Amino acid sequence: MTNEISVQIYAKHKKKFENGYPLIFKEAIVNSERLTEEGTILNLEDEQGRFIGKGYYGRQNKGYGWVLTQQENESIDQEFFVRKIQTALHYRNSFFEDASTTAFRVVNGEGDGLGGLTIDYFDGYYLINWYSEGVYSFKNFVVEALKRLVDFKGIYEKKRFDAKGQYVEDDDFVTGERGEFPLIVKENGVDFAVYLNEGAMVGVFLDQRPVRKLIRDQYASGKTVLNTFSYTGAFSVFAVKGGASKTTSVDLANRSLNKTIEQFSVNEIDYEEQTILVMDVFKYFKYAVKKNLSFDMVILDPPSFARSKKHTFSAAKDYKDLIKDAISITEDDGIIVASTNYSGYDMKKFKGFIDQAFKETNGKYELLEEFTLPEDFRTIKEFREGNYLKVVFIKKIM
Repeated sequence: MTNEISVQIYAKHKKKFENGYPLIFKEAIVNSERLTEEGTILNLEDEQGRFIGKGYYGRQNKGYGWVLTQQENESIDQEFFVRKIQTALHYRNSFFEDASTTAFRVVNGEGDGLGGLTIDYFDGYYLINWYSEGVYSFKNFVVEALKRLVDFKGIYEKKRFDAKGQYVEDDDFVTGERGEFPLIVKENGVDFAVYLNEGAMVGVFLDQRPVRKLIRDQYASGKTVLNTFSYTGAFSVFAVKGGASKTTSVDLANRSLNKTIEQFSVNEIDYEEQTILVMDVFKYFKYAVKKNLSFDMVILDPPSFARSKKHTFSAAKDYKDLIKDAISITEDDGIIVASTNYSGYDMKKFKGFIDQAFKETNGKYELLEEFTLPEDFRTIKEFREGNYLKVVFIKKIM
């Protein structure tokens, strides 16, 4: 039986939770010293002992846990998880019916009322991401809910809560039948090779699906494309599928070379006709300027934080300079696709960095498109930072 305790919320934060804010943060809790065992059910009360909400204690980089219900008599039990996951699955019905896309998100944390975990679907396989030991304590409830609600080939998991909040190395298999990897999934008719059993990441970031589609369908034809922080080259694959004349993929990680070759190959694209470079992106910008290289499209999709031997990048501080680097090698009337998954600022501030970058380079620009998270990455208005993705298509004007 899971422990259950009451914790008090400071008066100045009470209204925030009453209005549906789901993240339990340390500064809101009067008696945080009571939090000792992750997975403990928390009854949030005001300082007069009146009920505010019910959740669990689970520490991750965002906070101390999540509110799961505002109903005092609702139990956090097996049936609770069945109801939540059933609702989430129903919300994605159209995705399950689309044969051209077989990889998408089915539970998006607090957006589906289950803060601290996500579940992704990969052509019959389900992948659960656990972001704290606290939410991991509900593993049996979540797995049993999936067993009741869906037909699956297999279930895998990623435990993302070691001492530094990082991925815990493991086999990752939970139940069902083990997959044969790479598993080939589809995204808008394009194939991706994914691995559910190789470290923290599977080979493709599902939240960029609409962006890749737009690049293919409207922007890539006849263009030279530079894909920076390219990971496994997903943007490059879609660019080639859209008729790009040449792609250059740059990433510092050694694995990016073979992974990008693989993604091209499963789509019957001759990777030898494309350029794939394992090198520091910032070093590449300097090289491109020196060699007078320029591109019709430059894609920027950096991690929130990255460190190489000679360079440290922080999306919080350095994105403006990254855009300036891109401007320097983008053709006139070319496109810069600027993306960040950093949740610490909103779209308005992100656009401010773009504006500053062009002003400091005496350039002009036009904003063409913008994206936040796609429909399957469900979010709630009460937790705006949950809608972390910001993508802007920028035209560099002569």
